[in-house]
Amino acid sequence: MSPAGKLLAGVELGGTKCVCILGTGPEDVRAVERLPTGEREETLRQIEAVLDRWRSQHGAPRALGIASFGPVDLRADSPTYGFITSTTKPGWRNTDVAQRLGRRAGVPTGFDTDVNGAALAEGRWGAAKGLEDFAYVTVGTGIGVGTIVRGRSVFGMNHTELGHIRVARKAGDKFAGVCTFHGDCIEGLASGPAIEARAGMPASQLPPSHPAWDFVAHGLGQLMHTMVLTTAPSRIFLGGGVLSAQTHLFERIQQELKRSLNRYVEAPELEQGLAQYIVPPGLGTMSGPLGALALAADAEALAKAAPPAVTAASR
Repeated sequence: MSPAGKLLAGVELGGTKCVCILGTGPEDVRAVERLPTGEREETLRQIEAVLDRWRSQHGAPRALGIASFGPVDLRADSPTYGFITSTTKPGWRNTDVAQRLGRRAGVPTGFDTDVNGAALAEGRWGAAKGLEDFAYVTVGTGIGVGTIVRGRSVFGMNHTELGHIRVARKAGDKFAGVCTFHGDCIEGLASGPAIEARAGMPASQLPPSHPAWDFVAHGLGQLMHTMVLTTAPSRIFLGGGVLSAQTHLFERIQQELKRSLNRYVEAPELEQGLAQYIVPPGLGTMSGPLGALALAADAEALAKAAPPAVTAASR
C-alpha cells in the first residue's frame, strides 16, 4: 500500500449518484463515499467537503481524476473546458466541474467522460488489459459508450455520444422514447428511465419474461451493430445498473447482434463466439470509480512529463 500523502483522488460524477474514491488502484482503495447527484451547487459543495476532509486526514493527493456524465467540454484550449454542457439533467447545463474541483484540490487534474474513464480503468486494471481496441457500454440512468482505439479514448471536435444514436426500431415498437433531445434515440428507448416509462415500473422489478426486455435487447443489439461497423472494438464490455441487475440481457443482446450483422463481418473475435465478445466488465461496479483514479494517474504522468516552466531564475 502507498503511504498517506501518496494517494490519488477520484470523483465519478454520475447522473444519479456521485462516487468519491481515494487510493491507487483496485488493490489499494482507502476510502469511498457515495453521494446523491442532486442540485448542482449542493452536490459540488458535498464533493469539495469530502476532498477537503481527505486532504486533512491523508495529505494532498498526488493528482485528482474526474469522470463525469455529459456531454462535457474536453477541448483543452476552450474557456469552458471541464464544463458539463448540453446535458439532459435539469439544472446542470453549463456547469464548471473540472476547473472548479481542480482549483480546490490544487494538484494535477484529469477530466473525461464517465464512460471513457470506466473504459480506461478496464484497460489498466480490468478485463481489457492487453487490448488496444475495445469499448465499455453503460446502461443505467443514461446510456454511454467509452471507446478506446489504439489505447486512447476517441476524441475529435467533441467526445463521442453513441448513447444518442438513432437505431432501427423493432417491428411493432411504438414507444415514443424519453430523451428530451431526441425522443427515440437508444438512450430514449433502453435506458433505466426509458424502461420504467415503457413498462410502468423500475427495471429492477421487471421479471426476465416481461415483453419490455425484447425491445430493450433489440435496441442494444442495434447499438452493438453500429459499434462493430464503426470503431470495430476487439471486445465490448457491458456495465451499468440495468445490466448488472438483469444479466439475462447478455444472451439476448448477443443474439440480436448476430441476427443484425447477418454474417457480414468476418473476424476471429466474432467467430470465437459472442459470449466471449460481449461480456461484463472485469472490475464490476467499480469500473466507474476506478476510472476516476485512472484519469488521476494519467494526469500525474502528464504533469511529470511536461517540460519545466521557464522562470527568471532559470534563464
